[in-house]
Amino acid sequence: MVEATLTQENLGELHGRLSRCFARVEPRQQARKYVTGLMSDLPRKNSWTLAEHAGDATPDRMQRLLNDAVWDTTTAMGVIRRFVAEHLAPPAGGLAVAALDETGQEKKGSSTAGVKRQYMGCAGQVANGINTVHCSYATRGGHALIGARLYLPAEQLDDPDRRTALGIPTDVVFRTKPQLAIDIITDALADQTMPPWCAGDEVYGRSGQLRRHLQDHQIGYVLRVGCAFTIDLNPVTRLRADTLAATHLAADRHWQTMTVPGSKGERSYAWAWVGTTSPQHFLLIRRHHLSGELPTTTATSHPSGPSRWPPWSRWPACAGRSRRTSSSARTTSDSTTPRSAATPPCCATPCWPWPPSPSARSPPPQQPPATGHRRRCPPGPTSHHPPIPG
Repeated sequence: MVEATLTQENLGELHGRLSRCFARVEPRQQARKYVTGLMSDLPRKNSWTLAEHAGDATPDRMQRLLNDAVWDTTTAMGVIRRFVAEHLAPPAGGLAVAALDETGQEKKGSSTAGVKRQYMGCAGQVANGINTVHCSYATRGGHALIGARLYLPAEQLDDPDRRTALGIPTDVVFRTKPQLAIDIITDALADQTMPPWCAGDEVYGRSGQLRRHLQDHQIGYVLRVGCAFTIDLNPVTRLRADTLAATHLAADRHWQTMTVPGSKGERSYAWAWVGTTSPQHFLLIRRHHLSGELPTTTATSHPSGPSRWPPWSRWPACAGRSRRTSSSARTTSDSTTPRSAATPPCCATPCWPWPPSPSARSPPPQQPPATGHRRRCPPGPTSHHPPIPG
């Protein structure tokens, strides 16, 4: 009962702040009914069910709100972003993370901006639909979306007739998913709601532009990268992540077994922490006990150096759960919770040899990963991904 009252109070406060985004009172009132319906426990949510939940005789008002009503979308996003940061901001010393990920929505037709045949996480395969880049503000107290950008394929923007038919403004230019993430981060930085840490999967980790943007604004990051990602161990040695694991991390003493939470329960992996020529950049490698597969390689950076790293054991496991996700598009937050990062040795030492533990010598039983869920990177030449700057 207390939670229901608090929810209504927060919804009323947010709706009051959003009132200036609407030019007319009717769509503003209908917007509150719409949001209330989305927050309800209706088993199926569409214009008909939401209208019935709101007490409307027909779905006309809901459909008019979604199809024809005009409001300031940019201002509304800013209001929601500040509201979330204000209510979820952790206490002093607490951890807040901006979690980047994209989500797909299947579509039947071809009249929606951004729709095309592309990989859809919700379908687990290539399908007709749209993809949207989201950013979630995550703390131990909760998580909520604070930014979204629709991904528009280049072919739709290059065709003037197609652009006009889809209603895409002439000033909209093509942006990759990492560039859309940069736009979201820039907005959060402008109103001082950007958390001190950012997490994302390989779509964002392989973007040198995004990593440099975070570094330039003193934002630490934990971003997943591919096994072909290269790092500088010293001024004359640059290696791929998988080559590094095979040659420099062959001994058991270089790995620490830790159990981390995930969407399917706790799972045990071996972990290794690798230093680079930069005192601010590191590589965190996760290895499967039985197969030796490297399902996760994570590039990490923080402008204050290792003495200011947050306690990873308190990394919020909800960072990627603010919207519907698939197993192939989850944030790194669920797989980088192993241990507090104590000060590693001098950057001239390439690897941080965690002391072996009993569990490292006798890992708990674990089923090998299902075939086809993660593709092992084949051996090949060094990737052209930009290395972690030294």
